Amino acid sequence: MSKPPSSSLGFRQRRKEHQDMCGILIIISGVRIDLSSLLPDSTICSSLSGETANFLFSVDDIKAALRRRGPDSLGSKSIFLHADEERTLQSSVEEENAIEESHFIDIPVLNNTSFGKLIFVGATLQLRGVYPITQPLVDKSGNILIYNGEVFGGIELNSDTNDTEVLMKSLKECCNCLSHEHEDTCRNGKYSVPEFLSKIKGPWALIYWQENSKTIWFGRDAFGRRSLLVHWPSIKDLRFMLSSVSPPSAIDELNFWEELPCGVYSMAMSASKMDGNLVGEVKRHNWTDPLLEELIEWERTFVEPKPEDLTKMFSSEQRGHLHQKVLAALKESVRRRTIFSEIHLSSSPVAVLFSGGLDSMILAALLDQCLDSKFEIDLLNVSFDGELAPDRISAMAGVKELRKIVPLRRWNLVEIDAELSKLTTETKRVLSLIYPSNTYMDLNIGIALWLAAGGDGCMSNVVAMGAIELSSEKAVGVD
Repeated sequence: MSKPPSSSLGFRQRRKEHQDMCGILIIISGVRIDLSSLLPDSTICSSLSGETANFLFSVDDIKAALRRRGPDSLGSKSIFLHADEERTLQSSVEEENAIEESHFIDIPVLNNTSFGKLIFVGATLQLRGVYPITQPLVDKSGNILIYNGEVFGGIELNSDTNDTEVLMKSLKECCNCLSHEHEDTCRNGKYSVPEFLSKIKGPWALIYWQENSKTIWFGRDAFGRRSLLVHWPSIKDLRFMLSSVSPPSAIDELNFWEELPCGVYSMAMSASKMDGNLVGEVKRHNWTDPLLEELIEWERTFVEPKPEDLTKMFSSEQRGHLHQKVLAALKESVRRRTIFSEIHLSSSPVAVLFSGGLDSMILAALLDQCLDSKFEIDLLNVSFDGELAPDRISAMAGVKELRKIVPLRRWNLVEIDAELSKLTTETKRVLSLIYPSNTYMDLNIGIALWLAAGGDGCMSNVVAMGAIELSSEKAVGVD
């Protein structure tokens, strides 16, 4: 009996062509980037008026890369900056339906005043919220937010609330202090931006324009669970850029991108009193949550425990209690990651990257306890050696055990087979996704995740025959 394919045409269109997570981008032209706070005695200039535009890739290239990450919507906004006669910075927001290359060229000078431009682009994969949204979000005050992440705690929201909208409202309440902590003398906000971002529990990367202070806030969570690349202006490309992903055309350029170190950053815009040129001063801010700082600085000590050591350290009752605490923490973690709005659910809303080993078996079992029994669970297994691969053998044994323990749940083992030597196109794409990581180990892991995220395989031991359509909510932790 032949195995039915796991993917229908609708799945291929929505899933194979896209990666799962939102994509964010900002491109800045016409502003001198001052890095002296990060790198003493260092100042890097972006494309100023009169300079010849020099770009390594087109806007369409990077938009295409972002689009794969956010299949639900793609939007953009522009901010134009200029200094008035008194060298006070002025800004105006413009919505763009199409971003043309000419928007980044010919930043003009009128009456000895420089003009700058900020382009915000957001590609959205929406898992939360009742109503569809399009990034960037812009509020009535002119603040702009593009966000890639999930909030699991620290901020109050429910399953029908879109976390991007909640963040936007909360950020509006922030003061415009550039200090690490909210100052008692500040009266124009409840807390500082670093204070607020330190509260978020969950993976995130964001870019936020604070209109009243003419400041760009950007960064990623303390553990770097969402990608954010930075390009500091150079001879190869005069633009300042932050992006979730690199276009494939840029990965061959050595040191073009670097991964933004985890943390919160600000870029305060101003007009130079000397020549009227626009300047963006970059600063890095500390986390205000002491626990975050403690976790970041914590170093794991290598310990090789022996059974007799555990017996001496803990009684049987204590060991049982510790086991339950660990399982409870894991279960709560899984539960928070499987809270979806009903409108975003399909018959099989979640998939597990499944080897049949201890980790994936525990994850699948906990997922069963957190997800309504009416939903199917897809177990994605990638093999470069067909049925002979150890992970394929253990996966088949694992799904058999799961079906025995939880017979009312439909478990779909999706067998994804591939030959590394025939993945030339995929290799180019994955290299751009994992950039700047570029070792063979990085590539092998990245290829496996890419294939699993595509879910293009065969069903194993399925009772009901036919094509199964998997939804784009499934990829877990794949950029």
